Amino acid sequence: MKNDNEKAEILIESLEYIKNFHNKVVVIKYGGHAMISPEIREQVISDIVWLKYVGMKPVIVHGGGPEINQLLKVKGIETRFIDGLRVTTPEIMQNIEMVLTGSVSPSLTTLFNANGIPTVSVSGKDNKILEAELKSDELGLVGEITKVNTSYLNHVIEGGFLPVISPIAYGPDGLSLNINSDEAASQIAKALEAEKLILLTDVAGVYRDFNDPSTLISRLDIQGMRSAIEEGIISGGMIPKLECCLAALEGGVQRCHIINGTIKHSLILELFTKQGIGTMITH
Repeated sequence: MKNDNEKAEILIESLEYIKNFHNKVVVIKYGGHAMISPEIREQVISDIVWLKYVGMKPVIVHGGGPEINQLLKVKGIETRFIDGLRVTTPEIMQNIEMVLTGSVSPSLTTLFNANGIPTVSVSGKDNKILEAELKSDELGLVGEITKVNTSYLNHVIEGGFLPVISPIAYGPDGLSLNINSDEAASQIAKALEAEKLILLTDVAGVYRDFNDPSTLISRLDIQGMRSAIEEGIISGGMIPKLECCLAALEGGVQRCHIINGTIKHSLILELFTKQGIGTMITH
């Protein structure tokens, strides 16, 4: 009986959040190990399905770095990175599109459809959803987003469909450009005036000391985030993610969350419980 009462209390606690988030757009960047492991992938999919069934409007922007690395390795194509961005030659771009739009996106779409959620798989290049310019000559076909065209996405969302978006943009003269998936998710969240941007990563969130799990920062505001970066408390690969969150917040998104997608039901725990499980960033 006690266990049943605890379950009832959890459901009652979640009701407030369900009411607040009903009919709101939530952009979820999905990638990393949470997408590679079949078991974890099923858990994440089930969480997103739950969001959809309680009345939220999820939009998925997926990555695919490990899968791209594997294909390039099999083909014997060397790849290198500058500041975390893959130097993208035309040959590499062709393989990126093959993986993202030909494999990852359709497989995710199939899983959602199998769970009763009507889902549409699209490339950011389709209907010029994402337009971009070249970021630098040194990086090759890596793009920086200049425009997000929301008419098609809004049509898909309002039609009751869940969009699964590959981070590829329409570039100059129709070139396909490789876009960082965090940046794509941030810009799409801004353009759709999303309630939330959620970055699923392989770490629990932002730490004061990455080597000490007890120093997880459960909540940050914009000023606190800037101060932590300036003081060197936050460094390395977390900074670009926080910059994407900052861009989203300054663009009108209400909340950003950085959570560990490999933890069972992390999405549900972060969004629908008071204590949360990751780092929430607010204005």
